[in-house]
Amino acid sequence: MQADLELFQKLSEKLITHEKKNGVVKPIKAEKLLDVLNLELSNEALNEDTFESLLEDIVLSTPRTSTKLFFNQLFGGRNSKATLGELLAVMLNNSMYTYKVGGPQVGIEKVIINKVCEMLNFGKNADGTFPPGGSMSNFMAMLMARDAYNRDIKFEGVSEKMIIYTSDASHYSITKNAMFGGIGIEQIRRIQTDEFGKMIPEALQKQIEKDIKDGLKPFFVNATAGTTVLGAFDDIDAISDITKNYKNLWLHVDGAYCGSVIFSKTYKHLVNGVENADSFSFNAHKMLNVPLSCSILITKEKHNLKHSFACQADYLYQTDGDEYNLGKTSLQCGRRNDALKFWTLWKSVGTAGLEQMVDQQFKLAQTARNYIESHSEYKLYSYEDSISVCFNYKNIDPKDLCNSLYEDGKLMVGYGEFQGITFVRLVAINSNNREEDILNFFKVMETYVEEKQLELVTT
Repeated sequence: MQADLELFQKLSEKLITHEKKNGVVKPIKAEKLLDVLNLELSNEALNEDTFESLLEDIVLSTPRTSTKLFFNQLFGGRNSKATLGELLAVMLNNSMYTYKVGGPQVGIEKVIINKVCEMLNFGKNADGTFPPGGSMSNFMAMLMARDAYNRDIKFEGVSEKMIIYTSDASHYSITKNAMFGGIGIEQIRRIQTDEFGKMIPEALQKQIEKDIKDGLKPFFVNATAGTTVLGAFDDIDAISDITKNYKNLWLHVDGAYCGSVIFSKTYKHLVNGVENADSFSFNAHKMLNVPLSCSILITKEKHNLKHSFACQADYLYQTDGDEYNLGKTSLQCGRRNDALKFWTLWKSVGTAGLEQMVDQQFKLAQTARNYIESHSEYKLYSYEDSISVCFNYKNIDPKDLCNSLYEDGKLMVGYGEFQGITFVRLVAINSNNREEDILNFFKVMETYVEEKQLELVTT
């Protein structure tokens, strides 16, 4: 084991050195991958030197999501204290279904959940869990809503046309989860958004009334705190004013992207009304820079978690009470420890430190918007109170620009679409970045375009 730990340290140091020198890896073409790297499995073992060399090649060929040139996804950066927690969790290798196996790690998860419940003002009956990602957080919320609407569904299955409401800019997991939960894609109502990408509450109410008149069964409204493209926040206050007027209509807030604004005194107003929701989720591996994955789901009434997910297993639950046997409120049986890395970060920097991380991202996004608005070659498509900065440059096709920057190993940034317009989407989610790193993004992009002599296809 000691030799492998030393190899890990050696490879990590090489990675960090290369990250500083070259922030982006020039990608291996997908169709050439197996020709370039020896990834195939064989009957004979590699010798140690060949094994180390291959591992180094793989590590140094992998996209670098933690550098100052990565703006592509809704995550990025590397926090050392959170990474420490992840490494310790791997070494400990606990599963989180029982206190007997998890021990203090169960206490760590419960402490985080209780603190978040308190921050949300969800009340004394609230509880939560760590699902395997934001999509599964939304799935668990949908299942609780389904079962709260009709307690017999878990035994008899879905036999009615149950209706889901979500904005037309929401995450695609709502579609997948309607399939998984037996609801059906055709029972999803995609509510119109305004020019800022926010669900229009009046359109939601109108659709609910129509469905009730048609004899259908509304049961789940999904509001979004940070849409995937524009980073928009639905008006939770206005939406909750609607949902509270209907019996058994569950309000879930999908904060996977930007729900971490609850840690910021300056920006928590963006989720005003969240205390009126039935459930709320956020991904600490996004705005809080915790290693993938670290997702938290909170529900106002803990009995809904137990009703939808608890099953008896005498071979497993043999000691301690249900409060400490977390498998009773989880989607999974075997479940890795995703709480420790969040706890090591939170414990080391305090809630005030998490607030600074969130505030820094909004500051970086404003730096980008200021730059775009002060240069006539750019056109801005996003707005304040978002960490997604959407723009186009010199009428260059954004798909061609982003793909070309990636293929030539200059920058990693993606593109998005809203209301028929495609644009570059810069995600300012890496709180390790500073204003000069944002300005350097534009410098690298502009220099690249100039060097290519506008070979890129123009719109």
